[in-house]
Amino acid sequence: MRSLVPRMTNLSLRLGVILLVMVLVVLFGGIWAMIQVAADRLMNAHALATARDWAQFVGANVADLEQIAAGEQPSAASMRFLQTARKSEAVYRYIIFNRDGYSQLVSSRDRIVLVDLSERSAEAGRAATTGQVVVAMNTTSSPDRPGYFAEAFIPAVVRGETVAVVGAYVDETDVRNHLQYGVLASVPVLCALVGFAFGVPTIAWYRRTKEKQHADRRIRYLAHHDELTGLANRAHLIERLDDALALLPSTGAQLALHFIDLDRFKQVNDWFGHDGGDFLLRTVAQRLREVVRAEDTIARLGGDEFVVVQTELRSKQQAEAFAERLMSALIPPIWYKQQEITVGFTIGIARTPSDGVTRDQLLKSADLALYNGKTEGRNCIRFFSPEMDEAFKQRLELESVIRDASANERFVLYYQPVFEIRDGRLVGFEALLRLPRPDGSMMPPATFIPMIEEMRLIDKVGIWALREACRAAMTWPRSLTVAVNLSSSQFEMKSISHMVETVLTETGLEPHRLELEITESLLLRNNDHTTEELGKLKEMGVAIVMDDFGTGYSSLSYLWQFPFDKIKIDRSFMQGYEDSAGDVETVVRAIIALGRELHKRVTVEGVETAKQVDFLYDANADQVQGFFFGRPAPATDVASIIQEHLAV
Repeated sequence: MRSLVPRMTNLSLRLGVILLVMVLVVLFGGIWAMIQVAADRLMNAHALATARDWAQFVGANVADLEQIAAGEQPSAASMRFLQTARKSEAVYRYIIFNRDGYSQLVSSRDRIVLVDLSERSAEAGRAATTGQVVVAMNTTSSPDRPGYFAEAFIPAVVRGETVAVVGAYVDETDVRNHLQYGVLASVPVLCALVGFAFGVPTIAWYRRTKEKQHADRRIRYLAHHDELTGLANRAHLIERLDDALALLPSTGAQLALHFIDLDRFKQVNDWFGHDGGDFLLRTVAQRLREVVRAEDTIARLGGDEFVVVQTELRSKQQAEAFAERLMSALIPPIWYKQQEITVGFTIGIARTPSDGVTRDQLLKSADLALYNGKTEGRNCIRFFSPEMDEAFKQRLELESVIRDASANERFVLYYQPVFEIRDGRLVGFEALLRLPRPDGSMMPPATFIPMIEEMRLIDKVGIWALREACRAAMTWPRSLTVAVNLSSSQFEMKSISHMVETVLTETGLEPHRLELEITESLLLRNNDHTTEELGKLKEMGVAIVMDDFGTGYSSLSYLWQFPFDKIKIDRSFMQGYEDSAGDVETVVRAIIALGRELHKRVTVEGVETAKQVDFLYDANADQVQGFFFGRPAPATDVASIIQEHLAV
């Protein structure tokens, strides 16, 4: 039915054009006929008027008409007049008839003679009988007569009685020729004007019709295809998927749905711009076309998500081999403007009937498999399993809890003390974000903080945490500092330095009492915006701390490229200290020595035993933090911790 629509539209257009051409032909034919009729009427009127005028002119100047009609010789005056009149180029002959219509005298261009053998003229007889002027048009091919001439028969009335009839024969051939030439010249112009008058709207109608047809085809195409890649869109995918599912009972085969997602596609857009991102998506679409069979369906759901429907499936192994073939086609580097785009791909797979027998079930199962692959490291292939559904439900519950906590400020801050290792002096606290469960227990930060970033709530939660930490620090002795973690996502804000300045102004906290901890994930971007913001924070007097040093890349260049005041050695070193056979000890000593050389203080996290304390004391560390010195405590317990340690 869909293919019939454009055919019907094209047929209607052709019929419209044919009908229009027929109308124009009839119109031009009618114009020609009207012009011909008008020309004939005009020509006849001119010829008849000329003939009548000449006949009346002769009748008025030949005084002896009655005598001539009776067979007598014309007078000398009449002969002179007739001699003069026959020289006229318009009138080629005069005849004087008696009242019975018989000719008596003929005056032509070469002679004037009385007629011995009269010929009767019906027109002359009618003029004599009726007393009315009789005129007629004639055409002839005779060599002694014009091709087109007019005849006028004027009765000569004396004392109320017709005594003779004067006939004038006027040559209208030249007049007719001139008029015909004029008509022939005017007809093309008139037809051109009519054609222009009808043609311009016709051409406009034709163009509008063609444009509408093109627009209709474009609309129908976009209703089922993705504009950027030309692949099927979601609506077309659903149609094809429903059709494929309907055939499964009759074929006995299975079907697999492959969800494909580009890993870190946003970074490609950030680095190469949207043109680079579009180029990547079109390239991915082309590579999928090259490896997928004609009977299978490829669709782009939007963004960086693609779907392939694999039909005629017989086993899980066949689906896995197909997914590996897709992955092999996608992973080679892509070059854009002489720059290499390297991007990973994650594929989630759902099969019938184990993972679903309806369209919605398969789409949900494949999406869950894709999500599982992305959370477990990306750049992999994952089949759906029932456990993923349960994990997804838990995720939805966690999202609900996080949204509620963000909207109603249900997050809480815990504070872990930081001490100088040399004298055991309390120097400050690190503010740690916590999320209470419905049962009152605290959810581990590793569980909900990545989710907060993924839900794009980190800005809101981060501002709240900074403000609450600064407010709490204002209730402490001025010698104590407060450390707050900043996510790399927060630096995507237009101005994090402005946000920090605003919070310090609102709470009244002195800038030197605030420490902001950042991680390598922020430094990996190494862009001008990050460097500028860190510089502004330093100018305020806020301390910048490199958190979790020793994990990730731990590039030493960061220590001199960015304005750090302190290095915090990650807790993982202390957790492996007891079983490392001295390796951890060597690395930690090297980091502390490096900090000394760069004039940066070093704090060690995760200190839990006296043996670790002794080692760090001997290694000349500056500050320590961990369960050995104090667990994170709610804000209500901080006052007692301060009182206990400052009293000492």
